[in-house]
Amino acid sequence: MDISDLVRISGLVERGVLTRVVGGGCEILDVTHTSQEVTRGSLFCCVIGGKHDGHEYAEQAILAGASALLVQRELSVSVPQVVVTDVRVAMGLMSAALRNFPSRQMMVIGVTGTNGKTTTAQLLGNVLSEHGLNTRVLGTLSGERTTMESTDLQRMLARFVDEGVQAVVMEVTSHAMVLQRVVGTSFAAAVFTNLSQDHLDFHHTMEQYFAAKASLFTSEFTHHGVVNGDDVYGQLLIDSATVAMYPYSEDDVRDVVVTPRHHSFTIDGHQCVVPLGGRFNLHNSLAVIASAQLLGVPLSTIIRGLAATSAVPGRFEAVSVGQSFDVIVDYAHTPDALERVLRTLRESVGNSAKIIVVFGCGGDRDQHKRRLMGQVAGSLADGVVITSDNPRSESATAIAAEINAGVDSSDSHKVIGVELDRRTAIAKAFDAAKTGDVVVIAGKGHERTQTIGVENFPFSDVAVARELLGAHS
Repeated sequence: MDISDLVRISGLVERGVLTRVVGGGCEILDVTHTSQEVTRGSLFCCVIGGKHDGHEYAEQAILAGASALLVQRELSVSVPQVVVTDVRVAMGLMSAALRNFPSRQMMVIGVTGTNGKTTTAQLLGNVLSEHGLNTRVLGTLSGERTTMESTDLQRMLARFVDEGVQAVVMEVTSHAMVLQRVVGTSFAAAVFTNLSQDHLDFHHTMEQYFAAKASLFTSEFTHHGVVNGDDVYGQLLIDSATVAMYPYSEDDVRDVVVTPRHHSFTIDGHQCVVPLGGRFNLHNSLAVIASAQLLGVPLSTIIRGLAATSAVPGRFEAVSVGQSFDVIVDYAHTPDALERVLRTLRESVGNSAKIIVVFGCGGDRDQHKRRLMGQVAGSLADGVVITSDNPRSESATAIAAEINAGVDSSDSHKVIGVELDRRTAIAKAFDAAKTGDVVVIAGKGHERTQTIGVENFPFSDVAVARELLGAHS
């Protein structure tokens, strides 16, 4: 596509981001923000990031064959330049326009929220498949980055169109909204699961965190929002939204039964049984029902799709090799998520069995939640083993001390031990468990690596648990 046509079709003028076009008369075959991916005919986008400035790689991109540059400041180069006020916004629009706006040719649903995004997206994907739609799910389980950069996203959506995909359910993170990764994407509906403290290392305040999530529920992206009406921030979103909002709530259902293995309820006279435990998964199911009905899926089909669901990896996932106590692996890495898991288990086992939790907190991430997670564990569990969880560049010992301070503020006697080797920590929790007890391994869920420093080491909570349980029994 000629660069002048691409600029026009992208709507840069209407969006108010175009400053000027320097030069012209070149064909654009691809849009990329990575200099290593540049091929002949590429538009190279000079993204200004936290650590790197794409403008510094412009010459390298031109040598690799870039036909033009997308820049925020004009450079002294030999190729045409599109000068804009925000490269990230323009990059999303131009990536989508070059590929004929692929999201408009399918049903794309965005799922956002602190907790429940992955499970809700997977469940909704199952239901849409049950409805007969060729469906794909994008998110935590499908790649390294929950929501990919706009260039990669539009390239993938275009590929889906070519493959005959009819529906895409994708997780949309707050980072993605701030960094404009879904600009150029049109959503048939957007789903809000809940909001609680997380990512304050990036957003700094809960108000900014909420604003990032809420920005998905605007006419730029969608005209339909499905929102958890039982969540405080969900109600705030309903009150402030400028698009049509469709709330869901536990008040919509009757005869609710929740166990660690499944939940069931009656809705509009129909019984629904979902093979996922925990009250938080009840809310995920309600989000799916509201979303699918909005999209025209019959309730009977939704119920079949939910009933046929298999366990979502690392989400309240039971691990058993025949041991006398239960083991649950869960991605819970926020105070709210950990509280939901522990309360669900307490409702199930009562005070007749002990709940032992082993967990840590990630390094180079929200430090404020470490003490809070310790407080939650100290309040709701009977035993706590503190360990490491992707310490990255931080001291695992220092992180553990912050968690321990939180546990101590609730009940210092509950700390079984601090063991920074995660494998040994899990073994310690198993050694402390008796018949009928429950061990919760929290924080990593589906992840298959442990990041220490800048290195990623193979590590799976589920695989390690199975191995240790085999030796334990």
